[in-house]
Amino acid sequence: MDRLIELIPLSYTDSVVLVGAVILGVAAGVLGAFAVLRQRSLVGDALSHAALPGVCIAFVATGAKDATTLAVGAAIVGIFAAGLILAIERTGRIRPDAAIGVVLTGFFSLGIVMLTFLGNFNNASQAGLDVYLFGQAAGLLVSDLTVMGILCVVSLGLVALAFRPLKTALFDLSFAGSIGLPVRLLELAMTAMLVIAIVIGVRTVGAILMVAMLIVPTVAARQLTNRLPTLLVVAGLTGAVVGTAGSLISTGADVPTGPVIVLVGFVVAMAAILFAPGRGVAWKARRVMAERRRALNEGVMIDLETAVHSGAPPTAGQLASLSGRPAASVKRALRDLDRAGALRRDGERIYLSESGAAAVHALLDRRELWSKWLEYGWRVDLPDAREPDPRDLRGSIGDELTDELLALSKGGTGE
Repeated sequence: MDRLIELIPLSYTDSVVLVGAVILGVAAGVLGAFAVLRQRSLVGDALSHAALPGVCIAFVATGAKDATTLAVGAAIVGIFAAGLILAIERTGRIRPDAAIGVVLTGFFSLGIVMLTFLGNFNNASQAGLDVYLFGQAAGLLVSDLTVMGILCVVSLGLVALAFRPLKTALFDLSFAGSIGLPVRLLELAMTAMLVIAIVIGVRTVGAILMVAMLIVPTVAARQLTNRLPTLLVVAGLTGAVVGTAGSLISTGADVPTGPVIVLVGFVVAMAAILFAPGRGVAWKARRVMAERRRALNEGVMIDLETAVHSGAPPTAGQLASLSGRPAASVKRALRDLDRAGALRRDGERIYLSESGAAAVHALLDRRELWSKWLEYGWRVDLPDAREPDPRDLRGSIGDELTDELLALSKGGTGE
């Protein structure tokens, strides 16, 4: 670990913080994914708060602030808290969120009371235990990094070895039990991994903010992929990037590392939610706007075709009046159609070009075909679960079924 720190072109303290933040990000990203995908995110919040009394109990039992000893105490109490949550849930009378709330508040209150109790003894050796409440990355030592690194490597190795049964239990617990997998053991393993992630990170970001590091990388990764193996890799990389950026920003601005890491994670998660390709809010909004614009353009084309067949080619104002659409919308659609070469003009008079007329006729044919599908489609025997497309019914169900539909609409047998 010392050799790795020497390779980083930062001061010794900043390098230790950076390495610790990266280890935290990778571990929390991968291990926290199992809690988020099981819709048990708040269990991580309860367990991170339960780590505080675990640290205090370990200190009382040993009288030393050894990082390994305190981590063991946090892990034991965390697993106990997880078991208590499950026990409360299985009574059948308490909802899971209520069980989590009871354990979270109870254990966190116990931790605060114990911190205050230990502080009243004026025992110098207990100074610094409160860093587990808010986090203090600057206080990390190389020995802490060694423990964090070992826990991270071991936990990731276990995930890799037991990936298939973990995946099965994660998405379908009943099926996992039906094929003979040890369901209770797998549930315990996923909870234990969550505890390990908390033990790794609670010293860096604190018990209060640790839940963010368990959730944020998976939230960001989930916007980018649907496959669990890819999600775990992306979540780990996202956590590492968040930890790196947060530690560098905090050291440069001389502000607390834990909150900055969480803020960076929040920004990354929001960016993924907004701009993830094909899935982000901005992409969906763009698709909706494009669909509305396409529908407007098609409607204006049909209105123009109808107006031309009813009399002389209309002006833009006359077309808006005839169609009942806002004049601004009609003008915008006419600009789009003009750019597409679908219009021709004779002064202020507007009519369709040859390509525009062909497009309108094709559009009307598609709409007529869809109307026939709505009326007679229930009689067509689809060979699979394909979904008919209103914009291209023939392309979505095939020529043979389309011909059958047309025959049905004409009163034929469809055979």
